[in-house]
Amino acid sequence: MPTSLVTGGAGFIGSHVAAELLRAGHQVVVLDDLSGGVRPNVPEGAVFHQGDICDQALVDALFAEWRFDYVYHLAAYAAEGLSHFIKRFNYTNNVIGSINLINAAVNTGTVRCFVFTSSIAVYGHAEPPMTEELTPAPVDPYGIAKYAVEQELKVTHEMFGLPYIVFRPHNVYGERQNIGDRYRNVVGIFMNQILRGEPCTIFGDGEQTRAFSYIDDVAIPIARSVENPGIYGETFNIGGDTAYTVNELATAVFEAMGAPPAVDHLPPRHEVAHAYADHKKAHALLSLNPHSVPLATGLAAMAAWARQHGPQSPSVFSGIEIARNMPPSWQALVVPEEPGAVTD
Repeated sequence: MPTSLVTGGAGFIGSHVAAELLRAGHQVVVLDDLSGGVRPNVPEGAVFHQGDICDQALVDALFAEWRFDYVYHLAAYAAEGLSHFIKRFNYTNNVIGSINLINAAVNTGTVRCFVFTSSIAVYGHAEPPMTEELTPAPVDPYGIAKYAVEQELKVTHEMFGLPYIVFRPHNVYGERQNIGDRYRNVVGIFMNQILRGEPCTIFGDGEQTRAFSYIDDVAIPIARSVENPGIYGETFNIGGDTAYTVNELATAVFEAMGAPPAVDHLPPRHEVAHAYADHKKAHALLSLNPHSVPLATGLAAMAAWARQHGPQSPSVFSGIEIARNMPPSWQALVVPEEPGAVTD
């Protein structure tokens, strides 16, 4: 029975990866600080440790105790748009925390593969559909952080022989997503707004295009990837194949929720207009279903869960470091006296 560490295993994607690993016969240890996830998300049968990947002593102690065979690193604060305004927090959690895990994996010497969940944010303004052959050019701190860890895994393998796999998912949605997060996960934001009787808010004209990925199309292949050593060292785009405008997504969410359309268009924010990926490599080398879960099917499943889960109070990120040039709807939430915040 292999022993696997899942960081962020109380969160959305991480909890689904942990559950799939348990089904595959792994002993699973979850490390999560519960800043974004919740304890009930941790699947039954997993060993749970509440803690922060930025805590080097804790990370080293866990690796020494468990001698992990596999590491699935999904802990991150994945808010691209907000990352411009929380640079220190972004790089501390998404880079330094990752380095603690990589160092421990090398020093322990038992890790057979380090699986890292990156993002198509690394491609920046590249022309879609984005392929793995493109040279990444991220345009926000979140994408920069993810690409830095990808590069670190590459040089760590070259220097110390640590095997790794990189996945670049995008716009993942499904059951157990934090629908109360107002800064990320547009499907969850829309569903929560509908449950609260509010209009769905769209930045700009809504003609931005994205491909939306149901959780099973992402979590299952990530979990099962280590079973094929032939793909170690590879990078894969993974997720939904069909691109939709945000306006089209809103219409589909209204239908899934059985709610009348009500949209409030906000001033545009700084973001990539069109971002969706090519998945030919993943379909060729991974054991994937030949077709991704259709948007309507995935939204129906998530909508049923969201209605049962109920509306959530939208969260407010309290550690804004720079408030200048934030979208007005976000800037209104910043406490003016907050130390370190730079405002106009």
